[in-house]
Amino acid sequence: MNRRARLLKDHACEAALFRRRALVGMLCALAGLAGLALWYFRLQVVQHELYATRSEANRMRLVPVAPARGLIYDRKGRILADNIAAWRLDAVPERAGDGVALLSRLQGVVALDAEQQAQFLRDYRAARPFKPVTLKLRISDEEAARFAVNRWRFPGVDLVPYLGRVYPYGALFAHVIGYVGRIDDKDLAALGDVGGAYTHAGKTGLERYYEDLLRGKPGYRRLETNVAGRTVRSLGTVPATPGADLRLSIDADLQQAMVDAFGELEGSAVAVDPRTGEILAMVSLPAFDPNLFVNGISRADFQALNDNPSRPQFNRVVLGGVAPGSTIKPLLGLAGLDSGLRRPEDKILSTGMFYLPGQKRGYGDSHRGGHGWTDLRKSIYDSVNTYYYKLALDMGIARVDQYMGFYGFGRPTGVDLAGEIGGILPSPQWKAAHAPKQGRWYPGDTVITGIGQGFWKVTPLQLAHGVAGLASGWLRPPHLVKDTRTGFDAPWQPVPLRQPTRISDNPAHLQAVREGMIGTVHGPGTATNIRPGLTYLIAGKTGTAQVVSRRGTAAINPRNLPMHLRHRALFIAFAPADAPTIAIAVAIEGGGYGASTAAPIARKVFDAWLLGKRPAPPQAETAVPPVAAPPDFSAVRGSPDAVPVVAPAGAAR
Repeated sequence: MNRRARLLKDHACEAALFRRRALVGMLCALAGLAGLALWYFRLQVVQHELYATRSEANRMRLVPVAPARGLIYDRKGRILADNIAAWRLDAVPERAGDGVALLSRLQGVVALDAEQQAQFLRDYRAARPFKPVTLKLRISDEEAARFAVNRWRFPGVDLVPYLGRVYPYGALFAHVIGYVGRIDDKDLAALGDVGGAYTHAGKTGLERYYEDLLRGKPGYRRLETNVAGRTVRSLGTVPATPGADLRLSIDADLQQAMVDAFGELEGSAVAVDPRTGEILAMVSLPAFDPNLFVNGISRADFQALNDNPSRPQFNRVVLGGVAPGSTIKPLLGLAGLDSGLRRPEDKILSTGMFYLPGQKRGYGDSHRGGHGWTDLRKSIYDSVNTYYYKLALDMGIARVDQYMGFYGFGRPTGVDLAGEIGGILPSPQWKAAHAPKQGRWYPGDTVITGIGQGFWKVTPLQLAHGVAGLASGWLRPPHLVKDTRTGFDAPWQPVPLRQPTRISDNPAHLQAVREGMIGTVHGPGTATNIRPGLTYLIAGKTGTAQVVSRRGTAAINPRNLPMHLRHRALFIAFAPADAPTIAIAVAIEGGGYGASTAAPIARKVFDAWLLGKRPAPPQAETAVPPVAAPPDFSAVRGSPDAVPVVAPAGAAR
């Protein structure tokens, strides 16, 4: 049977089957080879750049190079914010290992207090494994030397040189320059991929406002590493681009003179060049040392600042709102003239009290017996409330708001500092939205608005902006930075500014207001106490902002009140009145009256700027009797009867 089966076997069929199988096998092999060829083509050609980059990255390490932060100068070229060479200690988690063990090994090599250790562990645990975490900023030279000797014990820990920020003048420019602090998550989110190159970012003041200009652009170093990640050699550096330098309009000497003029008083002041809008000096007292914040302020120092009832970190110049009091009168007087409702020679009778029709409650003048017949000039230098009670009523609150808003109140001035408030410009709309329990807008609200009381809230910078407009005839945006440059050898480039606005189209109206302000100091006005020894003309206006309301018609002596409830003493002025080069606003907290407290400070600042005379140490107040006759105003107005002669006022306002 086997023989028979062999005879019946179909060799041709088997050969055909073999050929088919061989063909399929060959096709599969060819397909595999083709696929492999395509895969190699994809790796070697299509994705060559990707894998070449990855391959290069395996042996290359890019180390970011932080740029030098731009310097800040005063108007005379003195450095207000500088960079100094420093060392910091960084640790990479994936190479340095456990953070607690690392800190234990570092004991005796680098001094780390409990607060620094806790901060490092928080950052270390939250960081990406390959991102360096700073162990300590600004280590000493001795610590750097000790670590260099023991470097082999700490894999993944590097001593990194960098430029640290320092403020040579300390607290003097704390509220102007501000400070930088350690970069946080918010800063990193804003910076994106390049954030790892930076250790600090601006937190307040100009450091924050001009952060984009000051920080520069990072570079990097290309390092070749071995399989263990150790550096073999450097393959080149892409240099960082330093930040831009800033040159301010502020004068460091005048800034110091302004602080000295305050003595032990608290408050704020700002001086402006009315011809340009440049801020010449700006102080908020008390202040603080910004150097405390650069590398992370200690808990004890931060607690001390926060517990201080005077709030040293609060910038009163752009954040501290107060009722302007009588300092608003020159501007409201100009509004009355420009609106056509008053002429400079128009007079009203001040009897000591002003009454609304049908009301028994009166609104008083500073003189119980009144000021008699009063025109615009007298209303300013003698601070006659009745003139402005009636003027505000005649104008109506809508027109008052229109002019006061035009002068810059109720909105930020646009100064180059972050966080500036706009204050409050009283209006029926504001009262309905923010004080609905006090009912609708009443005529009495308009009356007290006319003397800068009620819902008013202005900043010293807004007052300085307004008085600078009266001095020059133009409302110019106040600003701190004059010029910028992008390199040490690069020329300074002026910062673009908004166009100024003419404060009045009638020079005669403006001159009448100025003459009234000159009478405040050189006539029988409310600030004659700063006149003795003057060799130049000052045009000014005193003011007192009430913190507590009077009871009925009784006056309140602010010196009998707790400090936080005392009146705010205010003074605005410009000098020389016949050719102004400086305008100032001074606000004293708990200072009593504008004439006795704020005006002498302005006089000292003017003397420093115009005469180069530094303020003398503060002395006790002495009463200076007013001069019997006013000076000749012909040099200012052109006629000797610019300011009427009346009996000198007895009370300071």
